[in-house]
Amino acid sequence: MTSIKVNGVAYKVDAEAETPLLWVLRDTLGLTGTKYGCGIAQCGACSVLMDGQAVRSCQMPLDGVGSSEIRTIEAIEQDPIGHKVVEAWVAQQVPQCGYCQSGQIMAATALLKQTPKPSAAEIQDSMTNLCRCGTYNRIAAAIHQAAG
Repeated sequence: MTSIKVNGVAYKVDAEAETPLLWVLRDTLGLTGTKYGCGIAQCGACSVLMDGQAVRSCQMPLDGVGSSEIRTIEAIEQDPIGHKVVEAWVAQQVPQCGYCQSGQIMAATALLKQTPKPSAAEIQDSMTNLCRCGTYNRIAAAIHQAAG
């Protein structure tokens, strides 16, 4: 059994140490907002916050979490910055298909936690998650709006 803290709740998880966090979140805890995309940490659909930093959960082994606090899309609006990001996402009508958006929101929240007023170049450099629909301009606009 492994103890992890997700969205402010402590869980005892019966999973192998090398099990990717993504599968623990989705299959064990039922938190299906975090999406599987590529499985090789390239697309970012599986992004979650680990102690405020965006991590690709498809490549984060359960034993790599340790005592870190994990936040998923299900609880992002409990974070004041995450709440602003979600409001901006809605106002800017960012999603098309929506599949990558939970990961995009997590990455944007992490960016704004590190850099509260990012420049256009900082947004472009930091937002490495892929969007097959190409909503990158709306993503950037939403991040600027959330930054105030």
